[in-house]
Amino acid sequence: MLRINRQTDYAVRVLLALAKKTPETRLSTAEIREEMLIPKSVSLRVVADLARGGFIETFPGRDGGISLARPAEEINLLQVTEHFEANFAISECIHAKGACPFEDKCPVRRRWARLQAVIMKELESITFAHLREDAFALQNLSAT
Repeated sequence: MLRINRQTDYAVRVLLALAKKTPETRLSTAEIREEMLIPKSVSLRVVADLARGGFIETFPGRDGGISLARPAEEINLLQVTEHFEANFAISECIHAKGACPFEDKCPVRRRWARLQAVIMKELESITFAHLREDAFALQNLSAT
């Protein structure tokens, strides 16, 4: 089963919380944890990994916090997934050369590869600006 790990899910939540604010806004990790229901034990590791990946900037100190390192329009789900997932593949047979005994002569492997390409293209097309818009639209729906 193709499935993202928990750390990737939490990273997406952190970035979405930041994307929902104005670009210069800094949020504390505590604010994000509370809003996005992220366990404290995981949040520090996720934030550090997001900073190493160039997705966020961290500002230490009393008035510190974190903010997006670049505009939400420039960060997509594929970038985050590839950063946090070691082997994000629909099947082991398409993950690495030699993993499939039939290689390019297998019709199933070819279909897995096509499906993998569709998934990757879709992840690439979804920016955090899109997710921000969706979040606001859903919030407005639930308010009515």
